[in-house]
Amino acid sequence: MSKLAKPLALYGLDKSELIDDSELAWVHRLVLSDLKKLIKAAARAGFNLSIFSGYRDFHRQLAIWNNKWNGLRPILDANSRPLDISSLSDEQKLHAILRWSALPGTSRHHWGTDFDFYDPKLLPSGTRLELIPQEYAEQGCQHALSIWLNEYAQDFGFFYPYLRFKGGVEFEPWHLSHLATSQTMMSKLDASQTLEHLRNNQVAGFACIEQHIEQIFSQYVTNICLPET
Repeated sequence: MSKLAKPLALYGLDKSELIDDSELAWVHRLVLSDLKKLIKAAARAGFNLSIFSGYRDFHRQLAIWNNKWNGLRPILDANSRPLDISSLSDEQKLHAILRWSALPGTSRHHWGTDFDFYDPKLLPSGTRLELIPQEYAEQGCQHALSIWLNEYAQDFGFFYPYLRFKGGVEFEPWHLSHLATSQTMMSKLDASQTLEHLRNNQVAGFACIEQHIEQIFSQYVTNICLPET
């Protein structure tokens, strides 16, 4: 096993590959330098590039998943509007959650390589970020930052894994990933090992997840937008 991808680190259950930076919190050791360079370049362009969500461990992702499955947290449709889950089958609910939230153990945020970016200075007074595509669109408060990141993030080794909707995870204009490091991590994820972690940690909807685990991986985990070469 490569030093880049210790087994538990792949699933958000080990932090030994991460550095606890005083300003940026937990970041993969091979990503920290490029991340700081990106932030400094954004500052020179007039942006306060900030991380809304970075590293998220397995148990935090598990809480998000279980709350959505159990109706304690809203599940959004393609237009970022809450769904009525009472009319959904377990399989329909599974796909509705996966559209915006990763299955615990498969989240790219487990690796310290992926970040949801925004500029707090661009938020209108008295508002908070909702992290929805409309905020990054032409009339959205984060649009100027989005344009800059689209132009320059690749110069620092980052790309948009959800640059467009491909039938899996929705378009996420805030989500950037460190290409080289995240690709190594993703290549070593294992579906059967993911199921073991989920079984041992009492994930909600396990029977449905187990039945559809191969589809989950092909549709929502590995189905990303890689940069054109």
